[in-house]
Amino acid sequence: MLKSILTAGLLAMLTLTTQAQKLPKKKAILKTMTRANDYFMQKWPDTGKEITTNKTRPSHIWTRAVYYEGLMALHSVDKQKRYYDYAVDWSQKHQWGLHRGIETRNADNQCAGQTYLALYEIDPQPERMRDIKASIDLMVKSPQVDDWWWIDALQMAMPIYAKLGAMTKDTAYYEKMYRLYNYSKTRHGGNGLYNPQDQLWWRDKDFVPPYKEPNGEDCYWSRGNGWVVAAMVRVLEIMPKGAPHREEYEQMYLAMMKALPPLQRPDGYWNVSLHDPTNYGGKELTGTALFTYGMAWGINHGLLDAKQYQPIITKAWNAMATECVHPNGFLGYVQGTGKEPKDGQPVSYTSKPDFEDYGLGCFLLAGTELVKMK
Repeated sequence: MLKSILTAGLLAMLTLTTQAQKLPKKKAILKTMTRANDYFMQKWPDTGKEITTNKTRPSHIWTRAVYYEGLMALHSVDKQKRYYDYAVDWSQKHQWGLHRGIETRNADNQCAGQTYLALYEIDPQPERMRDIKASIDLMVKSPQVDDWWWIDALQMAMPIYAKLGAMTKDTAYYEKMYRLYNYSKTRHGGNGLYNPQDQLWWRDKDFVPPYKEPNGEDCYWSRGNGWVVAAMVRVLEIMPKGAPHREEYEQMYLAMMKALPPLQRPDGYWNVSLHDPTNYGGKELTGTALFTYGMAWGINHGLLDAKQYQPIITKAWNAMATECVHPNGFLGYVQGTGKEPKDGQPVSYTSKPDFEDYGLGCFLLAGTELVKMK
């Protein structure tokens, strides 16, 4: 009797495991994304409304810009006019301009340009690319290459250089992007922010060795590495074959894709501290979503083996879709802004991050690539 109960229990567990490994149908994935996005659009009907946390900021800062990256991705697979209108309205409220103006060198301030350029491609009105092109042109003309001292900057700005290079056929944008990227990779923090041994990035100079996590390992922040993955994906998506330095970005992407699968938790997430599960080792959406985005994109573009990576992204998406998305569309388990595992903690199903926008952007990027899968 006991044996048959145990056998039945094992079969039930195997069935659940098998079910958990099935990716939902595209309609279901889209429905989950729509629910999360509707919650946000209803909460922020005025796209120009300032964001108030510890202080008041304009609504075209990087956190909101990342949301609009996700919205434009969602629009690419579900061309609802309200998504396009919402992005155009946001852009117009800021006169297609940048936080701190065109003279800013800060990648965070330039991030909004990704959406401006995406909207320009749909409807090429000159004002849509005026300020972002002017800002990047100033960067290109300058000899300075040490601006990207934190790895988030790669995602915030690299796709803009790639897009301008592709749109204008001017390789100066590709060359400047590479010099800025390479300085981050090989120089910042002493010997660069990338560790070729672990194939992961330290967030900035504060975390290069001898800095250690509580368990003695190096500190590789999940979302920070997620930003680098997103940067490589978005640049590779944009740059034509044979464009200068494209091979470098593909090699970096593949190296990180090799490092990440062994670090995935049994529940589908990645820890906020990739090499130390004891340092705030709970569930977290943003890093997990960005890694899912990167892996799904790689499968879709023939760079990753679907047999190896599809179970990984299936487990990750199912965890996020079933455990993070509230019935009303609010996203739980989103780490607040910061630069390391301890920031924005504790992270839970009900915890509210200081900004709700960028987490949704990451989630929409991941879901969109899943919808595109064959």
